[in-house]
Amino acid sequence: MGSAKLSQDTLAEQLLELALKSGAEAAEVYQSRSLSRPVFFEANRLKQLETSQSEGTALRLWRNGRPGLTVAYGSVDPQGMVERALVLSQLNHPEPVELSRNSEKYYPDLGEAVPVEKLIDWGKNAIAIVREFYPDVLCNSDWECDVENTRLINSKGLDCHYTDTTLSCYMSAEWVRGDDFLSVADGQTQRGELEPARVANQILQRLNWAKENVSTPSGRFPVLFTSKAADMLWGTVQAALNGKQVLEKASPWAEKKGLPVVAPSLTLYQNPQAGPYSCPFDDEGNPTKSLIFIENGILRNFYSDRTIGRQLGIGSTGNGFRPGLGSYPTPGLFNFLIQPGKATLQELIQDMDEGLIVDQMLGGGGGISGDFSINIDLGYLVKKGQIIGRVKDTMVAGNVYTALKQIVKLGGDADWNGSCYTPSLIVEGLSTTGKNS
Repeated sequence: MGSAKLSQDTLAEQLLELALKSGAEAAEVYQSRSLSRPVFFEANRLKQLETSQSEGTALRLWRNGRPGLTVAYGSVDPQGMVERALVLSQLNHPEPVELSRNSEKYYPDLGEAVPVEKLIDWGKNAIAIVREFYPDVLCNSDWECDVENTRLINSKGLDCHYTDTTLSCYMSAEWVRGDDFLSVADGQTQRGELEPARVANQILQRLNWAKENVSTPSGRFPVLFTSKAADMLWGTVQAALNGKQVLEKASPWAEKKGLPVVAPSLTLYQNPQAGPYSCPFDDEGNPTKSLIFIENGILRNFYSDRTIGRQLGIGSTGNGFRPGLGSYPTPGLFNFLIQPGKATLQELIQDMDEGLIVDQMLGGGGGISGDFSINIDLGYLVKKGQIIGRVKDTMVAGNVYTALKQIVKLGGDADWNGSCYTPSLIVEGLSTTGKNS
């Protein structure tokens, strides 16, 4: 199931030919196929193996300047797809045809597949490491190898494709002590190899920190967001850097290019070849590229697709992605990296006289406004540079934009949290409230 199979499939060419013969002046076909073989463990035991396949085709065409988009899953009736797209186009307003002429066809496949037996071994090893120290803990996990083929072809001569193979795992450990329930979770997404010992040791470290429960003081304290939790802050930043939000004046940074917007210790960027979320071209066929968004605290760039880029006068940055197969491309990030500092997580903790560590949370971030109020699902109290126990029934509130101007220190422990590569970090000025305070 390689990219060669997609490139040799004639369905895309059939759809383009039919669309143009039926009166469309331009058309594109986006194809996605995936094969996944997840392995599930429940209550410390192997539960089941699965194989799932999916195949989707999206046709977008323009007739009389009006766009029409239709989607089919599995087997496709080419004539039917074209007719549906033409009917839908009559309902839309005319718009400029935004199609890439990217001449690059061949992109190397990314990642390597592993056999199911390897996934099973990784799962068993990770559970064994945790239960060696905590035999009463119940571990659940899933380990997966996902192979995805993408092909994009259009009437301007574009034809590009590649295969992306990613490995991922998610593991949780549930610890019941009388009336006290604790769930610690961690995961990994990589290409080529997963590290079960690393995932297990992360969970062990959290279990060790959570042996004692302590009350949370109220007030304003430094808060350490671990690399697993820091993504909450970056979601707001990603929204503020989105060209669509800039065009609509919804981003508070819309008029601040070239000005400092966050602490000078922060440099934020994307790198098309970094990490398991890298990709060679976006969903419009434009090659992805390196881009610095914020350099030493100063705003340098926004990201955009072709349409938004044209309206902003900056062109596409290679960030046109479809939220779903049936959606039009819109500005999106494929990976987002925060340049780490040098301190270890332990050194960050030792730098805190009194404060909180947030590791897992309930509720999302602040959105484009930046205001947030989160319940800590898993967090710890620090006094005089030492973790003294786990906090429960605790909330942290603040504003992301304000917090990112008050960063005390960045860790050197950057890791992928979804498609965001972030270190742990300490911020000042957040309000904390505990139930027992």
